[in-house]
Formats: sequence, structure tokens, C-alpha cells
Amino acid sequence: MSGVRAVPEKRRPEQGAAGPTPAGFVLGLDVGSSVIRCHVYDHATLIRGSSAQKVESLYPQAGWVEIDPDALWLQFVTVIKESVRVAGIEMNQIVGLGISTQRATFITWNKKTGNHFHNFISWQDLRAVELVKSWNNSLIMKVQKAVEEDNCCFGTLDTWLLHKLTKGSEFATDFSNASATGLFDPYKMHWSGLLASLLSIPLSILPPVKDTSHNFGSVDEEIFGVPIPIVAMVADQQSAMFGECCFHAGDVKLTMGTGTFLDINTGNNLQHTIRGFYPLIGWKIGQEVVCLAESNAGDTGTIIKWAQELDLFTDAAETEKMAKSLEDSEGVCFVPSFSGLQAPLNDPCACASFMGLKPSTNKYHLVRAILESIAFRNKQLYELMQKEIHIPVTKVRADGGVCKNNFVMQMTSDLINANIERPVNIDMSCLGAASLAGLAIGFWTDKEELKKLRQSEVVFEPQKKWQEYEMSMENWVKAVKRSMNWYNKM
Repeated sequence: MSGVRAVPEKRRPEQGAAGPTPAGFVLGLDVGSSVIRCHVYDHATLIRGSSAQKVESLYPQAGWVEIDPDALWLQFVTVIKESVRVAGIEMNQIVGLGISTQRATFITWNKKTGNHFHNFISWQDLRAVELVKSWNNSLIMKVQKAVEEDNCCFGTLDTWLLHKLTKGSEFATDFSNASATGLFDPYKMHWSGLLASLLSIPLSILPPVKDTSHNFGSVDEEIFGVPIPIVAMVADQQSAMFGECCFHAGDVKLTMGTGTFLDINTGNNLQHTIRGFYPLIGWKIGQEVVCLAESNAGDTGTIIKWAQELDLFTDAAETEKMAKSLEDSEGVCFVPSFSGLQAPLNDPCACASFMGLKPSTNKYHLVRAILESIAFRNKQLYELMQKEIHIPVTKVRADGGVCKNNFVMQMTSDLINANIERPVNIDMSCLGAASLAGLAIGFWTDKEELKKLRQSEVVFEPQKKWQEYEMSMENWVKAVKRSMNWYNKM
């Protein structure tokens, strides 16, 4: 019995009584933690041209993760130009730009000159574990001096990119990005004076918060030769949620990219949780405010990349076959915690580790243990969601690079006892940003049109009872607990 069911391709809506297809193309761009990617979409949401570049992270100290803003800007401009070139179109045919960005990665810069005071501090950075001790004094002095001179801007990636694209004429963020900073009050829908004061961040340097699908201004024509409208800015996980068409309460998205993110649409209600799910604004479009509850785990795609660099395999596509060639991992467990452990254990001092190694252990066992760890963690997050969020699940949809691994997908479906849909195109953050941009300019009429255009490739259906994995998961949980508090501090 196979747990994978192919989904027949939908017939795309044709031009007809509804009127002519809008001219032009929409750009969807995603600045992720490991890759910056741009797609050119036509009106049928088909990708006409693409470009991607690897984002290089910097590790100046243990637990510190930074990004060079100058290098990132060059990559941002390059992928847009290259994707348009590959599509065989001209820049003046781009009718709108939507930008999705990794969240909570921030920077401060000089409002007058545009020069940054430091590198981007990544969302993966652990120095805030001991906030006061870990701040770089020279950075604080530069920022404080600029604040005193009313000459400092604070923003996440989206705000900084908007500032750069408009040559300093625009300074804003959207509700989805703001809600993920830890400085925003999602209940009152504005920056929190209390939270900002606790971190000594003046409200005056924070950007205005706008709708997610909104006219943020136009790209300065010196950059691409034409003034492209910037009509959507959105946080990456919320963008993937929108791209998956998870528009209704109970819709669930499982992203397995650099990290794992589990989101559930909670309608227009923010959910109060205590054990690892946090409330977010999914998007705001006019009067519509959609809320999400989310939890995450830090290392997913990163552990696949790490294993590849250790020469356990040549290509990530090999891992599925390697895992399936064994009955089990022979008791080998892997703890995926290069960035510590997130919910439900929340230990930044945990270490990554293999346990249960034997003389008979080979690289196939190691690879299977790595893939199993991803599925076991998915199970943990899903169970936590069911305990914390009292909304019936309506559907589960997956995206991100690791969702291409059928072994992980099938095992996750078995463990959570639910069908999981995988889309034809897995770059949901790009599609979500493009969809929000297209709605802002009337390229697409409404969300119902987007739902008709969405394409699923396969549906993974439960094939085994999760209890068949129970002993293996118990051993894995034991290994996770033994990896905790390994480091004295980060």
C-alpha cells in the first residue's frame, strides 16, 4: 500500500467571459536564511524566469550569526536582473514587486547617509541569550550617538531593502514583519512602548507599520531603468502561508527549509499559548486581519547541508534512497540542535549529537537517523499545536526544500496521522509575495482566483500507525534530553 497519491493537474482558467488576461508580470522575491531567490510569475502563476544566489552567513563568534548588508544588496539587485533576463522580458513589463524576507533579522543605519552601523544580526543569532553582556559596546555607542542626533533608523530586512530601493525616500514595514520582532503588540496593532523601553530602543527610530498588500512606493529608476512599484512586503513564513492558500482558520503549513516552521491559521483571533506557540499577524489587507500561531525548530536544511559537507552523500536527493534501504537506523539517533533546541524544550545550550553508535554503524544509518530526527521533531511540534491551539485542523500543506524528500514526508504523515499536500512549486514564500503584490494592483482579482490557480503535486497519506515508530521516538527523545545543557552558555 502506497501512502503517496498523485494529484491530477488542474486546468488553468482560460481567457474568456471574465475578460482579457492582465498584461505584464509580477516579481516574487524571497530573501531567505540560506538563499535569495526571485521568480517572474505570469497571470497563471507559472514561473517564467528565475534566479537564485546563496546567502553567506558570517560567524564572528560562537553563537553569533551575521550577514554582510553590502553583499546582500548586490545579490538582491542581481537576482532581479537575472530572473527578468531569463524570462526573456523587459523591466518595463514588470507591473509589481512583492518582497518576502526572513524575519527578526535586523540592522541600524544612518538616516541621512544610508550607511549601516553594523552587519545584519540574524534571527539565528544567540547573543541575546545574555542580552546585556553580549551587546557590542562600539555598536551601542554608535547607535546611541545617532539616536541623540535624530539620525538613526532601525529596521528588519524588509525596511532596509525598501529604504535602499527607494534611495531613502520610503521607511516602513508591514504588520507581518513587525509582529515577529518582539517589539510589536499584536493585540493593539502597534509598536509596544514597554517592550521597546526594556531593550532601550526609542520608538522614534522604528518604522511606520503598513498593510501587507500596499503601495510602498517605487524602485528608484536608476537601479533597474524603470520605476517598478513595490506593492507587497511580507515576512517569509506568513508569505509561504499565503502562497499555500492557507486562508481559513485551521489551515496548517509545515515549512522545512533552513529551519522548520509550523503555522496554523487562527482566523482573526490571536491565540494565547504558554509552551512554544507564539501569536503572529499573518497579513493585513484593508480591514482583513488574519492571525497565525507558530512554533519552530532551528536546524533542518542546515543539517542536510552539514551531512553533505561531511561526504555522507553527494546530493541531497540520494538521502531518501539511502534511508529506505534500511529497515531502521539500528538504534542510532541524531539530535538536530546546532542552534540549540526550540519548543517544547527551549534550550539554547543543547548540543547536536549522534547517539547509539555501534561498530556496525555506517553512513546509511547516520543518514536515516538524520531524516528521522526531522520527522520526529515535526511530530513534537504538531502534538504541541494540538494541545495549545484549540482549532480543528482542516488541511496540512508542506513547502521548503526538505519537503522534496519523500521519506521525511511519508514518515511525518504517518506520525501525525494526517494527509500532507506538497505543491508543484515549493518556493511558497516567493509565490506568496507575488500573490500579495498582484492583488494590490488588480493583477489577480481575489483570493478565490489564487485558490483556483494553486497546484498540488502529491498528497502523502498515513501508511503506518504512529505507534509503530513509538520505540524509536522514545529513544530519540531520550537522546535529545541527554544533549541538553551541554554548553555552559552561548
